[in-house]
Amino acid sequence: MEKAAVLCAGLDAVFLQHDCFEPLMSTQIRTFDEDCAFCKVVSDDDGFRVFEDEHTIAFLDHRPLFPGHCLLIPKAHLETINDLPDSLLTPLFANVRMLSAAVELGVRAEGTFIAANNRVSQSVPHFHVHIVPRTKGDGLKGFFWPRRKYKSDEEVSATVNALKAAIAQIQQA
Repeated sequence: MEKAAVLCAGLDAVFLQHDCFEPLMSTQIRTFDEDCAFCKVVSDDDGFRVFEDEHTIAFLDHRPLFPGHCLLIPKAHLETINDLPDSLLTPLFANVRMLSAAVELGVRAEGTFIAANNRVSQSVPHFHVHIVPRTKGDGLKGFFWPRRKYKSDEEVSATVNALKAAIAQIQQA
């Protein structure tokens, strides 16, 4: 047996002997958690929603790094990327790709930053992907980024409309 296989087998044996071992992947999918802020977004559109399909919803971050900063979430309550069933990976990340293009087009960004926290720094325990518009010289350095609220309902509405129009344009292409 190769050294790597022996090491992995040994680590598995160590993990399985401990009472505190919890599998990294959930075996149960909860469709709704009444205490989850993002599950509430699934059930109630607050005007920040920019996209929805059978698997996911995208909405503007309420404290964006820049206008157009979106979050994409699965409709089912899944806490981490490890909890995502294989059947959801392709549609979810296809939507990340589509939203990245829509954010660039909709807010005239030069690119996007795409990120997902997995437990650490995950402010809401419901898996979500950040799609953040970027431009050269936008001031973002490292991971210490200032967040801000939208200036007005009009700014929210204009940003939602710009992204919805860009999504429609991309989906027709």
